[in-house]
Amino acid sequence: MVFNRQNGTVTHTLFKELFHYLPQNIAVLLNDTKVVKARVFGKKESGGEIELLLNAPLHENFYSVYIRGRVKKGMKLHFDQALEAEVIELKEDGTRIVAFFKEKKALHTQALFDSLETIGHIPLPPYIKREDTREDTIDYQTVFAKEQGAVAAPTASLHFTDSMFGALKEHYETHFLTLHVGAGTFKPVEAEHILEHVMHSEIYAIPELTCKLIDSQKPLLAVGTTVTRSVEYYARAKEPLGKCNLFLHPNNPPLRVNHLLTNFHLPKSTLIMLVASFIGIEKTLELYEEAVKEKYRFFSYGDAMLII
Repeated sequence: MVFNRQNGTVTHTLFKELFHYLPQNIAVLLNDTKVVKARVFGKKESGGEIELLLNAPLHENFYSVYIRGRVKKGMKLHFDQALEAEVIELKEDGTRIVAFFKEKKALHTQALFDSLETIGHIPLPPYIKREDTREDTIDYQTVFAKEQGAVAAPTASLHFTDSMFGALKEHYETHFLTLHVGAGTFKPVEAEHILEHVMHSEIYAIPELTCKLIDSQKPLLAVGTTVTRSVEYYARAKEPLGKCNLFLHPNNPPLRVNHLLTNFHLPKSTLIMLVASFIGIEKTLELYEEAVKEKYRFFSYGDAMLII
């Protein structure tokens, strides 16, 4: 779906026709984060089964995770290939802090990612009610994924094939940034008043050339909500790396991103509020009603919307 804000038109087309609708004088920004096999199954010392989902590295060998199965502080968890985790803290938001070890040695980020690549599973979104498959290791990864660290894919970028990405680079100035998508991206807005929602934080890094582009006046197309939030966080804070917790909504609209390519999102999510920050709540609901009528597919493996 292509929505042109200048004339109010809505066009239904195919993603391969994208370049017919993009303005010519823009720069395109993409997220080069790479999804880690962050879902892993193990056992407690008692023998009970647990499932652990990596959320984000913290410091040294400490990580924020989600655990399915009852655990207590101090409990040891055991996984394949001698990977172990000790539960350090139970957080009120449902996350757990754990320390990872292998053969009694503290396991830092890259070593943990290497282990998970062997024994872990692709962390499909919670609304995909099936086990991950071999195809998901390809389908749930962008063709330009580079920097390991995400536990969810920047899904607007999944539409790009190698040939489409090659054509994009040929016809448009393209730049990368990195935002490691955390499991918090699926957290619904539960606050009664939207402005009271506590936004999750995600690690980001923006290269110097990309910062210079953002600091310029050139019109920007953000491919996905993760790129949008990173750019807008930098536009406000002027910090090229750190943790992004920016919540975009109609009362906090984008200052720098001009155009948006994104998927269709869950209701009551911060992602759909980000769309509304560009076009307003009423127009967002109107377009989503049309998307339902036209049988668009929603969510991570779904269809796309271009706002120009």
